[in-house]
Formats: sequence, C-alpha cells, structure tokens
Amino acid sequence: MNKKKPYRIPSHVTEIILESISDGVFTVDHDWRITSFNQAAERITRIPREEAMGKHCWEVFRSNMCETDCALRRTMKQGKDFVDTSTYIVDRDKRRIPVVVSTSLLKDSEKKVLGGVETFRDMSVVEELRRELDARCQVGDMVSRSPAMHRIFNILPQVAESDSSVLIQGETGTGKELLARALHDLSPRRKKPFVAINCGALPDSLLESELFGYKAGAFTNALKDKPGHFALAEGGTILLDEIGDLSPAFQVRLLRVLQERTYQPLGGTRELKANVRVIAATNKDLSEQVKKGFFRQDLFYRINVVRLALPPLRERREDIAALVRHFIERFNRLQGRMVTGISQQALSLLLFHDYPGNIRELENIIEHALVLCPEGEIGIHCLPENLQHLFVEPPSAGINEALKLTESQVIKDALQRNHFNRLATARDLGMHKSTLFRKIKQLGIQLPKTDGRSKRKQQA
Repeated sequence: MNKKKPYRIPSHVTEIILESISDGVFTVDHDWRITSFNQAAERITRIPREEAMGKHCWEVFRSNMCETDCALRRTMKQGKDFVDTSTYIVDRDKRRIPVVVSTSLLKDSEKKVLGGVETFRDMSVVEELRRELDARCQVGDMVSRSPAMHRIFNILPQVAESDSSVLIQGETGTGKELLARALHDLSPRRKKPFVAINCGALPDSLLESELFGYKAGAFTNALKDKPGHFALAEGGTILLDEIGDLSPAFQVRLLRVLQERTYQPLGGTRELKANVRVIAATNKDLSEQVKKGFFRQDLFYRINVVRLALPPLRERREDIAALVRHFIERFNRLQGRMVTGISQQALSLLLFHDYPGNIRELENIIEHALVLCPEGEIGIHCLPENLQHLFVEPPSAGINEALKLTESQVIKDALQRNHFNRLATARDLGMHKSTLFRKIKQLGIQLPKTDGRSKRKQQA
C-alpha cells in the first residue's frame, strides 16, 4: 500500500502567515546577511524591508546582544534553539526597544542548514508598566517586600496588559480588591471605570438587577431604566468579589454572560454587548468547591485563566513594619494626626500577632492606635487590649529585657498551641526552623524531651 505524501503548505500561504503575525521574523544565511524580513520586523525597527535585505543583521538591529552574546550565533554554532532571551535593539530613530527573541536553525526539506531564523517581540509596553511599579515595593496601596508578593508584582504588568479573566484568591482581608484595582490601573483600560460588586451580599433577584440593570416596568416600582454594573463598567473593569458564594442557578446565568460577552437587562427585549474585563475574587478554594459540586466546573475554567493567590499576613511578617508605617502616614493625612512612629515594644507585639483578619485587621489596629494616640509615638497602651496583655514587663526592666520577655511569651504560647512540635511552631510564627531553635536557646525556654511530632510517631 502506497503511503500518502504529507501535505505541504504552499509557499505563498507560508508568506501570508509570516506577514500576518505580530512578532518580527527575519532569516540570515551563513554570512549573516538578512534573507527575509516580515512586516512586523519593519514596524518594530522602522526600517523598510528593501533596506534591510542583504545587510548583516547587526547593521540593522544594533543590539547589545550583537556586541557580546548573540542568541542567533549560539544557535548557529551549537545547533540548538534558544527561547525568550531578553535584549534590546536600536530602531531607525535611535530609540532603544526592549525585545524578547527566540532563535532556531533554518533548514530545507532535506534537513540541510540554510542559515538561521529569529523571532522578536516588542516589550516596550511591558517594560513601561514595570517601571511604574516603583522598585516593586508598592503597587497602589499594596506595600510588600515579601518574596511571595514580589512574584505577583513581577508578573502584574503582563497580566494587566492582557484582557484575560483573572481569579484572585486569598483569605478575607488580604487585599484582593486592592490587587484588582492595581491590575485595572496598570491596564489599557485605566481611563475607563473600575466597578466592584460583592456577589455574596445579595440574593439572586437583586444581584441580577444590580449586575445587568433593568428597564422601566420590569417589576413594581421600576419607574425608569437603571443601568447595571456591567453597563457602568463599559470599556473598563468589573470585579466580581466573593464569586464563590454565588448560587448554582446564578452561576449558570453568569457563565452565559462570560461566554457570549452579552447580557440582557431585566425587562429588556434585546441583548447588549459587554466590553469589560472581568476579575473575580474569592476567599474560598474554588478547586475544592468544584470537586464538592458547589461550583460549576465550566464557570471555574472561564474565570480561572490567570490565578493570583494572595498570601495571608502571617506568611509575610516581613511586611508588617512597612505596612504599619504606610497606615500611620495614611491616617495622619486623612485624619490630620501627627503620629511620628511606633515604639519598639508595640511593634514587637504586632510582629508576633497571628492576624486572623490579615491586613485589614492590622489597618484597624493602627486606626485604633491613632484614635488613642493622636500625636507622638504609638506605645503599647495605644494598642487594643487583646494585644496589650501579651506584653510582660517587670519593674525597672529595660527595653531590651522587656522585648525578650514578650518574645519568650509569644514563642511559649505558639509551642503550646502546636503541642511543642518545633517545625509546626516555626511555620506558625513565620520564621525558619533554625531561627526558632536559636531563639529558644537564647531565651532559655525549656522544652520537653520529645516534641509533638515525635510523640505522634511513637503513638503510631
């Protein structure tokens, strides 16, 4: 039986494809002279194709990579592809253009190497957004130096630049709406509205009218048309907060809106287009909710294009001091206070608190402190009573001694909570296990001969 010959795409179709893509593509021969140059390459470099053809590639691109470590040269020398190498080129107007390049060997149908091929993508917009992050320590009202948050900050420009749906997960009070606002403010939709709605706070009938609006006469007392949140967010971003609390019936309605990008107001006779970017937020694990049958799998995949997980404050204790300063400055400005800072004793208590309410709880603590201490330094007496009782200070003790006693008490409480399992205690306190062991030794804390983990092993 004769095998069918594989179908080959005609050369003119290949050319159409190359001219249609947004990435720049060019090829070189063994003498490094350009043999093809697509339209995107012309647009990015601002150099006409007829001018580029036949020239050495370094004469056209004038990249920093040309001078040191050319990815295409490495491909030609080593015979392997290189993907997503960051560099920059200099365009016709002598502007530096940041690009990401990928390189490969150019072969004919007989596997003979004819030269090399390189694709490059203009990253100017992404780099501009990155610069706006201001050293990646603060985005809008979000302040962080923790590695977990920096991983989110690092990808925020790319996520903001796209128009894909985003799912933000995190415990209550971790700043999900702040992150959604940061995405909107960094996006091409920044000049259009940002609208947020709490999906868990309203019954289905009211939520439907709030999201999609209604026409006059749709129900009793509907005397005139009212636009919904999708209409108010037209061209911008809508945040569907606490989406995990939606009823199964309303999940079906929302899924259709997200699939079709259209909606129909209550009492309306025609569907309206929804030109909005959708960001969803929840404090629940939607993957588990899907497994248990409480959340539709198809809706989950529709909103879970990009997932950003915000860590709780107890897992980013290195941010507490910076957040305290941020909130003090904010409340000074909003309330006309003159607080200069926080004492070491008060800060030590805040550093070891568990924060079940996360950043929102810390914000409330600082607001409480500024009510009681409108100027000067925040002391222990300015903090809520549930924190004050943790501080133990003997008569005439110095600051260092008082801090040691407070730290010792916090560690003892954590050890008891975790049945003297030292690894679990270290995780509970947000510190490395070696740091905990060193502090236990320095503070002279007495431990049982077997910890909680060893005890469980013996029982097993």
